Amino acid sequence: MAEKPSGHVFPVERKRGPPWYAKFRLPDGRQIQRRIGPAWTDRGRPPAGWFTKRGAEAWLREVLDQARRGTLPGQVRTGVTFAEAAEEWLRYVEFDRERKSSTVAGYRALMRSQLLPAFGDRQLEAITTPMIERWLGGVDRASSTPVKALVLLHGIFQGARKLYGLPVNPAADVEKPTARRSGDIEVFSPEEVRALVRAAASAQDAAIYLTAAFTGLRRGELLALRWRDVGFAGSVVRVRASYAEGALTTPKSGRCARSRWRRKSRQRSPPSGSASSGRGTTTWSSPVPAARSSTAAACGAATSRRSSEPALRPLRFHDLRHTSGRA
Repeated sequence: MAEKPSGHVFPVERKRGPPWYAKFRLPDGRQIQRRIGPAWTDRGRPPAGWFTKRGAEAWLREVLDQARRGTLPGQVRTGVTFAEAAEEWLRYVEFDRERKSSTVAGYRALMRSQLLPAFGDRQLEAITTPMIERWLGGVDRASSTPVKALVLLHGIFQGARKLYGLPVNPAADVEKPTARRSGDIEVFSPEEVRALVRAAASAQDAAIYLTAAFTGLRRGELLALRWRDVGFAGSVVRVRASYAEGALTTPKSGRCARSRWRRKSRQRSPPSGSASSGRGTTTWSSPVPAARSSTAAACGAATSRRSSEPALRPLRFHDLRHTSGRA
């Protein structure tokens, strides 16, 4: 039978002054002793971090209330490390929630680079809100990584509450960081798009750049594009699939989307099959990640080709998608 939590406070003589300590008993019978803080013996209000006897007793009452509610950090022993809980959460989102493989791969990469080095070997109940806040303060905020990592952390602990009986989610009270923006979104000008197309290593790359700049499709959506998805009469592209992790999957929105390009093609009888190759039956020969390096190479080639070409900035392939939005 669970005992009613109880305890008392007492000072301990030290050379630098007596600190207050608390000794209390948890509902499961465990006895715990904790240091509260230095004792304030002068007159007036104590400074931050110092305690009168009344303040020490108030601290103990709050701890005992948490023990009664079952929310006292360390009160529950799950016997599970953060790494084990994180792996179980990944299994849950992949199979039970049926998230896309590319989404799960992104979660796993973020977990390996950010979360596991900081919390992997720790017991779940030993991870506290202040500990998470200290870790978050050391994460580079020049990108969206801190926000994404905190969202992932929150999901793992929320799952641990349901699965392992963790009393609290220590990430719930952590303030969501604001990513520092490096500046406005960069886009290609129409002249730069034409120069990029002329400097492409192949006709296939040129078609990718041009389609991305005029439609705003993502790399994976471009790779999955087929001739049946292209409506030449209405200058419309229907996005029915995407290409990620070496396989066809659904678009990021989860449903068929429409994208209208700004110039009508003169082609009257497109072949059947894959639009990406122009030959009807195969897909893009360049793998998905190659879009980044090939774009950089084309930018360099266009810049050094001849003086009549505009100097191209070293932009990303994804900036072609931004170019469509700003056109």
